[in-house]
Amino acid sequence: MNSESDFIKTVFGLKLKQQRQKKNWSLQDLAVKTGLSKSYLNEIENGKKYPKHDKIIQLSEALSCTFDDLVSTKLDKSLAPFNEILQSDFFKEVPLELFGINKNNLISIISDAPKKVTAFINALIEISQNYNLGKERFYFAVLRSFQELYDNYFPEIEEKVDLFTRENQLQPGKDLKSDILEAILAEKFSYTIQSEDFEKYGTLDNLRSLFIPEKKLLLLNQKLEKDQKTFILAKEIGFNVLELKNRPNTYSWLDFGSFEEILNNFYASYFAGALLISKEPVIEKTAEFFQQNTWEPKNFESLISSFTHSPETFYYRLTNILSAEMGIKDLFYLCLVKKKNSDKIQILKELHLNHQQAPHANAMNEHYCRRWIAVKNLGDLKENETLTDAQVSHYKDQGISYLVISTSQKNPFSDGSNRSYCLGILLNSQTIKKIGFIKSPSLKTINVGVTCESCSIADCEVRQAPPVRLEKEHFNMSMKSSVEKIRKRFEN
Repeated sequence: MNSESDFIKTVFGLKLKQQRQKKNWSLQDLAVKTGLSKSYLNEIENGKKYPKHDKIIQLSEALSCTFDDLVSTKLDKSLAPFNEILQSDFFKEVPLELFGINKNNLISIISDAPKKVTAFINALIEISQNYNLGKERFYFAVLRSFQELYDNYFPEIEEKVDLFTRENQLQPGKDLKSDILEAILAEKFSYTIQSEDFEKYGTLDNLRSLFIPEKKLLLLNQKLEKDQKTFILAKEIGFNVLELKNRPNTYSWLDFGSFEEILNNFYASYFAGALLISKEPVIEKTAEFFQQNTWEPKNFESLISSFTHSPETFYYRLTNILSAEMGIKDLFYLCLVKKKNSDKIQILKELHLNHQQAPHANAMNEHYCRRWIAVKNLGDLKENETLTDAQVSHYKDQGISYLVISTSQKNPFSDGSNRSYCLGILLNSQTIKKIGFIKSPSLKTINVGVTCESCSIADCEVRQAPPVRLEKEHFNMSMKSSVEKIRKRFEN
């Protein structure tokens, strides 16, 4: 909800609809009783209009209720949960129109069965609490859904990047100097930029940059590597070119106050990736790479290095263009991390385009499959090394296979943790035709699962935990089968 006025209109509409339904009247019935048009009454019930004093009197007299019954914002028991829902952060902050959802239609759906919908919402809240799904994780899940809805491709931002590049006569790519971007921020957007030792403030290595809007002062951690600094500067340009006022002021740790800040942070990051890796060249060179007949890790590393020194930026940029520009629509992207002196693998970032089956993050502290090439790379990675490899991952339980390419490296901005970036392409009749090296002898096919706890591979040499979740599913299936046998015996 955008304002107190919106809330009042919505509540009035809900109460009017409730009073009408108590009498089993249609909108047309109420229109005849009051002399008000059906379309006008419909707009009132949907929270779009609030009637004048005399119209409220007409409505209350026709419905045999008091004036206060309609205008009071106090809700009765059946509608009471709406008070919290309608004023919740979700309705205040998440722009439902991004998903093609009309807020008033959604409220109308809820009001048709308030008890059932409230029970459903309460169930979601309980699930989120049990799985530690706080506000931050919820909003990032909403953002991922938004990205996936649009194939993570936003042509209007691509167009603004092209225009900005031409206006400033820039040559995108790994040779785009941070000095040039600094000069643009200073001259065009009145920024002051300075290097700072964040560690003396107790932030250690967790903070890369801090923007102080009152002074247009951008503080950069003095430990930043060149590519990190360039990306942050490009992102700041994105905030300004896209005119994104409501934004987080820290990176990469995000201190945000609303969903809009997270969304705008994504838009600015998208702008930065498109600015640093120009669309047309990456489409051309990636298409050439996929036409090769043999899988060679060094060829993919050369493809990355022709655009950037940052594998993470390149992998993510591929998710923008593969679906929209190259017709490879079923894919996923993961960023995994393994901390120093720990065997635990975490998924920090994930994105699934058009296919939701596997692999995916798990909030139950289960063990990700050690046969994934991204996880294997993390285990094999040596100090100060970048390791790239690929495999065909066959998910036996689901009957699907992916080509998965992964690059691992030491996280340059941490205390010794390693990261793996991977891109998975679902293998079907369309994608197989686009990948020349899919039958390369150097590309192995490996049976994999999602987590050890749910995996049916019996002879796995790297299993980290027994398949307890799978065993429980099998037990439940066996119980259902036994119950069915008993039922049939006594029916006959």
